[in-house]
Amino acid sequence: MPRYREVTTSAPSGGPSGAGSGLVDRYGRRATDMRLSLTDKCNLRCTYCMPAEGLQWLNKQAIMTADEIIRIVRIGVHYLGVRELRLTGGEPLVRHDLVEIISRLRKDHPSLPISMTTNGVGLAKKAAPLKAAGLTRVNVSLDSLHEETFTRLTRRPFLDQVLAGVDAAWDAGLGPVKLNAVLMRGINDAEAPTLLSWALERGYELRFIEQMPLDADHGWTRRDMVTAAEIRELLSTDFILSPNSHSREGAPAERFDVRRRAIGTERLPEGNEGALHGPPVGTVGIIASVTEPFCSDCRRTRITAEGKIMSCLFSREETDLLSVLRSGGSDEDIVQRWRDAMWLKPKAHGMDHVGLDAPDFVQPDRSMSAIGG
Repeated sequence: MPRYREVTTSAPSGGPSGAGSGLVDRYGRRATDMRLSLTDKCNLRCTYCMPAEGLQWLNKQAIMTADEIIRIVRIGVHYLGVRELRLTGGEPLVRHDLVEIISRLRKDHPSLPISMTTNGVGLAKKAAPLKAAGLTRVNVSLDSLHEETFTRLTRRPFLDQVLAGVDAAWDAGLGPVKLNAVLMRGINDAEAPTLLSWALERGYELRFIEQMPLDADHGWTRRDMVTAAEIRELLSTDFILSPNSHSREGAPAERFDVRRRAIGTERLPEGNEGALHGPPVGTVGIIASVTEPFCSDCRRTRITAEGKIMSCLFSREETDLLSVLRSGGSDEDIVQRWRDAMWLKPKAHGMDHVGLDAPDFVQPDRSMSAIGG
């Protein structure tokens, strides 16, 4: 299991009365985007995330309660400068009190963007209630449109449920509906243009994600990973991509304007073709955490389902926030513990230098489902 680290170097002091510095680290980055996991449980068994037999789930007492979630978010927003909230898992839809949690969060924070990452299983029934409760939008994982491939990747035959959930999210107004796809070499990588075409036709925003070394089986290799450059090349058979003019503002995805390639047109070097093919028909994002890292502008702070701070997705160190809350800690105590954890945020990939190729990189103990993306 991941080990807990007592913070030995303090961040600049200041409780609720002096919250102006927010969640700042040693490299001058300021975390304003909170990713909060509601559960470690999931009803899929995606090969790049979880073993076929699943994981040993946390017991109910270890998971944050609705009241604890509400308080942690309130402290983050009011005292530490959090401006966006993403609810993650595991799979958030498996929590029976999900609608209640979102309703209470919305009541406390009327203007806070509240999004959710989900695998879409069960979303068809819950999209409208979630929207009514105050959820802003959803990100749905969708790695294939082919039933056999989907089942091979997720080890569950639920493609129809996921597609129904995506449509229900759109109908409920949970937009922009974003889709996340991880390409696996030799399995679904050839499907990239089809996925993008399908998303564009329906008004969804597709984002391809490089497979990261966050699988529970620890079978990830750089050699087998489909890189961002390869993704762009795969898409170039049917589309022309040009950099989107809007600033990323700390977002993990690099966005590209997409134009459909006219049949029979000459392929020019990347970046020189846009004017030949008319206006964009949409956008696509590529999250290149491995080969084109964006750590220097990371603005995320992560809270696991059992209330531990992970300052970096690849960190092997955690800071227990929930124990402070459950032992009667004040808001000021929680603020300082949170700041201390974020002050020691590593530069990149869980280290103080960039590069998953570095000889000292060690894969985190937790898989993505246990961390909360």
